[in-house]
Amino acid sequence: MRRKILFTTGSMNQTIQMHQIARELSEYDCWFSHLFTDSTIINTALKHTTIIDGSALGNNFKEKSECYLRSHNLQIDYRAEKNDYDLVVFCSDMIIPKRMTATKTIWIQEGMVDKFNVKSMLVKALGLPRWLSCDTSLNGSSNICDIYCTASPGYKNFFTEAGTDNEKIFVTGMPNYDNLEQFVNNDFPYHNYVMVATTDVRETYRFENRPAFIKRAVKIADGRPMLFKLHPNEKFERAKREIEKYAPKGTLVFQAGNTNEMIANCEELITQYSTVVYTGIALGKKVHSYFDLDQLHKLTPIQNGGTSSKNIANICRNFIEFNGNKEDFVKSFKYRPALFKYAESKRALDAVSA
Repeated sequence: MRRKILFTTGSMNQTIQMHQIARELSEYDCWFSHLFTDSTIINTALKHTTIIDGSALGNNFKEKSECYLRSHNLQIDYRAEKNDYDLVVFCSDMIIPKRMTATKTIWIQEGMVDKFNVKSMLVKALGLPRWLSCDTSLNGSSNICDIYCTASPGYKNFFTEAGTDNEKIFVTGMPNYDNLEQFVNNDFPYHNYVMVATTDVRETYRFENRPAFIKRAVKIADGRPMLFKLHPNEKFERAKREIEKYAPKGTLVFQAGNTNEMIANCEELITQYSTVVYTGIALGKKVHSYFDLDQLHKLTPIQNGGTSSKNIANICRNFIEFNGNKEDFVKSFKYRPALFKYAESKRALDAVSA
């Protein structure tokens, strides 16, 4: 019998990312489950309320993820109830069922994490469940998983400082954000605008003064054409009404479409808490963000020609075949990234080796 791997999914970005990694592991029996927990409190809330639906754990995300999985004929085992697994690949280490910790585990970074704030500090200091931070600020810092795969050397330092053991963190690159140059030549019909990429802050029950943000973006644009790309999780009609009220007439508004292509065609990028700021940085755009720009440049995912999924799969393969105690794997494993195939390869390889 082939060894079994379970991949957890959350947002569509996380789901597609896990699918990419699984494609590189065809010799194994790969299954998928939306994020789940054994917490009675959370499971009760999921069943009887909509309060968690704004998070990646919620039913809305689960439905979209499973629709994608079914459309690609992928095997679903929600809550890991059908099989015993040899390896579990997590997209979040904020909610890991205790019963899964006896299995070999790998955490995969899928985007930026939220700012560390007062809630994060209290949750961490008091040893409370990390999901009580109600954001992703503590994702990647629990040190629970056996291996952590990160987007860049900057993020390796970031997660080390946040509490995860340095020796178990490997700089693999991040699928979906590791070959951004490919979006430069595209069919998106608009060019030379100031692009605004919003975030689903309100849908995840956090405060945002959206009118003030739009007015700030309009000031930065200074009369240039504008394009707003809304987060897929946002309430479209509400956001569109606000943009029509505070932005100039003729401003373009999209909720669907290829965000990376839109960024490739823009003159300047304005973001809030969105991972797509890294697309702007990688493509040499002037960017604005609620995060510190100097730090963002240090954290930007390495561009390795789209080989991150191969790098992660190689670690999965070696780990699942490792016969010793799982705690000893990182002591003996010699990580070698996949070969790159484009002009920036040497620079990216140097970054991985730093």
